[in-house]
Order: sequence, then C-alpha cells, then structure tokens
Amino acid sequence: MSNTFAVSLTFLAYLGMMLWIGVWAYRRTNNLSDYILGGRQLGAWPSALSAGASDMSGWLLLGLPGAMYASGLGASWIAIGLLVGTYINWLVVAPRLRSYSQAANDSLTLPEYFSNRFEDTVAIRAIAAFFILLFFLFYTSSGLVAGGKLFETVFGLDYKIAVTIGTVAVVSYTLFGGYLAVSWTDLVQGLLMAAALIIVPITAFIVIGEGPVAILEAKNPNMLSMFTNPDGSTLGMIGIVSSLAWGLGYFGQPHILARFKGIKDRAEVKTARRIAVTWTFIGMAGALLVGAAGNGYFESGLADGETVFISLVQALFHPLVAGVLLAAILAAIMSTADSQLLVSSSALTEDFYKSIFNKDADPNSLMKIGRIAVVVIAVVAWFLALNPESSVLGLVSYAWAGFGAAFGPAVILSLYWPRMNRFGCLAGIVVGGLTVVIWKQLSGGIFDVYEIVPGFLLATLAITVVSVMSSVPSREMELKFQEVNG
Repeated sequence: MSNTFAVSLTFLAYLGMMLWIGVWAYRRTNNLSDYILGGRQLGAWPSALSAGASDMSGWLLLGLPGAMYASGLGASWIAIGLLVGTYINWLVVAPRLRSYSQAANDSLTLPEYFSNRFEDTVAIRAIAAFFILLFFLFYTSSGLVAGGKLFETVFGLDYKIAVTIGTVAVVSYTLFGGYLAVSWTDLVQGLLMAAALIIVPITAFIVIGEGPVAILEAKNPNMLSMFTNPDGSTLGMIGIVSSLAWGLGYFGQPHILARFKGIKDRAEVKTARRIAVTWTFIGMAGALLVGAAGNGYFESGLADGETVFISLVQALFHPLVAGVLLAAILAAIMSTADSQLLVSSSALTEDFYKSIFNKDADPNSLMKIGRIAVVVIAVVAWFLALNPESSVLGLVSYAWAGFGAAFGPAVILSLYWPRMNRFGCLAGIVVGGLTVVIWKQLSGGIFDVYEIVPGFLLATLAITVVSVMSSVPSREMELKFQEVNG
C-alpha cells in the first residue's frame, strides 16, 4: 500500500464521517433558530469543544508550531495570552451573554443582540454585519490556505486545486446541517486535534532521544529565553504586549460567542469552561512542543516552518497512522471555517436581508437564503486564498484583531454597564474596526504594536465617552438589564 493511497483512504473515511454528521444534523434542523444556534440546546461538551476547535483553526497545528520552530520560547507569549483569554471569556462573557441574548428578543446573531439590547432598528445591525463579513473573509481564507498547504504537501497537488478541494469539503456539511452539524463535527475534531498534539511531540522526543530544552539549547541557546529573539536581540515590550494581546480578541469573536448563546442553559457554562480551558492548555502546549521537536528532527531546516507538524507526521508514522494524525489538521481547518461560514451566512440573512429588505420573510425562506449565502461567501474566501504566498498566521492575526477590537469592548460593556446606549455601541464598533484597518497599514515605532491593542483601547474609550455625552438609556432598557443580571 503506497503512502499516498493510505493517507487518502484515511482522509476519505474522515470526510465521510463529517458528511454523515451533516446529514444527521440536516434532519434535525427545522427552522432558522436551529440552523443558527441549534435551538439553544447543546450541552457542555459540544459547546466547549466546538468553541475551542472553531477558535484555533489550522493556526494551532500550522501557525503556532511554525512560530515556535522559528523563534523558540518567544512564541509562547501568544499561547499564554490565548489561554488567559479563553478562561476570562468563559468566566465573564459566557453566562451573561447566554441569558441576555435570549432575553433580548431571542437574538440569534451578534448584530441582532446589539440591536435588540440597545433598541436600535437598522444601523447597528448593518454596520456590525459589515465588519463580520469583512474580517471573516480573511479569517476563512486563512483556513483555506492551511487546507491548501496540507493537500499540497501531503499529496503533491497543485496549490489551487488543493484549496478548491478543501473549500468543497467544508461547504458540503455546513450548507445543510447548520449549527448542529458544525458543533458536533467540532466535538469530534477537537478531540482528534488534542490527541494528535499529544502523540506527535511525545513520539518525536522519543525518536530524537532528547527533550525540548536540550533540543532548543543545541539549536540556538537564545531560543530558550522568552525575552530574546533567535538573533540575540531583546524581545521588547511591544513584542510581548502584542503577543499577550491576542487574548483580548476572544471577547469579540462572533463564532465563539455563538457557542455561548447556543449552550443549553447557564448551569452548563461552568462545566463547559473547565473543559474549554483544559482543551486549550493541551492544544497550546502540544503545538509549542511540536515546534521544538521539529528543530531537533530537521537539523537541516524546513523551507516552510508552518509545515513542521505535517513533516514530523510523515517522517515518524506509518502511512495509516499518519493519515489519522494529518486528519487533525483537516479537522482544525474545517472546524473553524465551517463556523465562520455559518456566522457570515447568518449576518447576511438576518442582519442584511431580513432587517433591511424583507422584515416579513418566513423562516423557511431565510434558511434557504442562509444556505445560498454559505456558498457565496465560501467562493469569495476561496478566491482570496488562491495566493500560495499567504501566511496562515498573518491572515488569522488581522481578522482576530478586527473582531476583538470591533466587538470585544461592545460585548463586555453591554453586559456590565447599564449606562451604555446605542450611540456608544455604534461608536465602539466603528472606531474599533477602523482602527485595526488603519493601524495595519502603518509601521515603525509604536505602530508595530499588534493592531488589536489600540483598536480595543480606542473602542472602549469611544463607547464610554459617546454614551456619557448622549441620551440616557430608556427606563425599559434599564429594567431589562436589572432583570437579566439580577
């Protein structure tokens, strides 16, 4: 049995299982609420692992190991920021957003939640939906780029053909099964990703005969320091703050916040938080160890550091086992891209079409339009992903910053500050989103700080100042806030 055939067989079996889950979910999806949030009936395990798997994407198995492979422990600041962000997001945002999104006229999407929370008609929904579509195009493209690198490296396919295959695979089950398909496939994919990130580095260290500390010290002693770059220069405060600031992004990611809204009830949140944080820790630690192991195994170096996980799997394991482990990358890619497509589809359907063009659209029509939107958005993301020079980490960092700055402060303050009003919400979304777009075009000095930092700070300031300087929220809004938050 050839290596390529064995891996292909494993991939086909895996894709078949994901499609079967999609068909199963399709039969249980009866209306738009089911399609977007699964009827708010998911338990702790699928909610937690779906949030984690859809969060990490191919970045966890390609981007982070590649960063560790190239930079050493300096790359761990990102992992620390994300782990802390995961915990705080489940602790601070999840329980209140679950309650408030349902109390606010059973809001299905994030723009709809903002609109209902602040008694706004169209403006907030339309502008929030615009930023969702803008940044998700880059985010979804990052997943398709990762898929292209996977199929190109493993099967020797032309990059464009590889991206196309990955796109078709993701669209297939998202199109029909909606939230249920996405969440249950994410459960399977999250477990597979965690297993792969435990097995691969442990096996590599056994084969090499050395641990991560000895490997990095032999490669470059500077890689053992969290405060030093490989070339011996100091990793400055801007670099450290920029890496830790990835944690701020969690509060504004629509595809992660959707898991909070779709969980069965607030009582499940505590269990889900423990599962999610544990999974994130295993994933981050494993990804960093993969990068370290790559330095010991590939002494002559790799042309593309982001393929270190793929290269280790191919070098260390029997083709059938390698196929299962490489399917973890496919799992990471699919688990994020499907969630992003679903949220983007929801934004187009609920927040553009229904709120602006057809307020009386029936649920069945909206579900059909939502499925059409999945295809349209996927085609645009596929087109953006066709550039083989695209970096998975670069695309993810831009989209992550955009969502974190545009929506993070608005989400947190809407749940904890009763004085916030619709003008403040709108100002925060616009200022946060535009700051990221503009800051990204600048470079040098303080402009080298990760764009989420100024975006998050300026959005928070805009919400506070504009809310205080404009009208007081209505009495009904204040009573609703007190009712939901006790």
